[in-house]
Amino acid sequence: MGEPQGSIRILVTGGSGLVGRAIQKVVADGARLPGEDWVFVSSKDADLTDAAQTRALFEKVRPTHVIHLAAMVGGLFRNIKYNLDFWRKNMHINDNVLHSAFEVGVRKVVSCLSTCIFPDKTSYPIDETMIHNGPPHSSNFGYSYAKRMIDVQNRAYFQQHGCTFTAVIPTNVFGPHDNFSIEDGHVLPGLIHKDLARLFIWVLREYDEVEPIILSVGEEDEVSIQEVAEAVVEAMDFHGEVTVSFGSRQETVGFPAGGHGCDAPMALTVSAGGGGVCCFLLEAPPGKARQAKSDGQFKKTASNGKLRAYLPNFRFTPFKQAVRETCAWFTDNYEQARK
Repeated sequence: MGEPQGSIRILVTGGSGLVGRAIQKVVADGARLPGEDWVFVSSKDADLTDAAQTRALFEKVRPTHVIHLAAMVGGLFRNIKYNLDFWRKNMHINDNVLHSAFEVGVRKVVSCLSTCIFPDKTSYPIDETMIHNGPPHSSNFGYSYAKRMIDVQNRAYFQQHGCTFTAVIPTNVFGPHDNFSIEDGHVLPGLIHKDLARLFIWVLREYDEVEPIILSVGEEDEVSIQEVAEAVVEAMDFHGEVTVSFGSRQETVGFPAGGHGCDAPMALTVSAGGGGVCCFLLEAPPGKARQAKSDGQFKKTASNGKLRAYLPNFRFTPFKQAVRETCAWFTDNYEQARK
């Protein structure tokens, strides 16, 4: 945002979700600048698939800036089942939010995309220039195309009206308040949500390009499914059977008992697919077989070269530390966690 131009009111849609809560905490912990008023809203405040409700929300809040996180989201298996719903609802939400922002004179919008928007058949690492180079993976084409259209709309609003509407492309994010459901959960990569929150705020204030920017750890920080399994087992102090799933193929490995960790009847399932590693911590009888699941996109290695050109010294939370924090939150909030 550079130098403040009068009062700044920042509207965050999807404010009750994983990233929205992280931004809210980072702001509360000291990231708020003088003159900034942050407003976090959820679906309880307005149905953003409805144009009239969206416009009424913007008229009420009168934001100068918007972080747009609201979306119909889900994991691999839910996407496969409801591709049409993901397309229609997200198209309505995104069009309503961007057009309402334009109509009330919002100075800047930062929307949230996803690495799933990239072509399924591509070279690696993927970067910001490759978004529209081919069709996305068939498992979540509805969500992917709807998210791609935000980039199209951003460019069109800039070309026709000079609007500073842009977007970020985070790798899949995890942390406290995540969705741990085996059906609707997503993948566990190397970026914890508090790092993404800090980067979102930087983009809002300092990034002036309309072209999107990938927010990701570097290629050197990628982890294998074996490393994820080991990190979760260590963080949970888990002893017992661990089922490691590679789409339709499953392997069960044992971790020796000892110490004061979790033992049966808790079982731990780690799955590869959908562009990363899914980590689910579920109660289940020991040895109970799990149904084989469909395969998603197995690779989405992203380049953070553009981000590093802007922020060469940004320090990400180490992966094992992020896993420990997430597992600790899940254990402490098991009854309330989404699963």
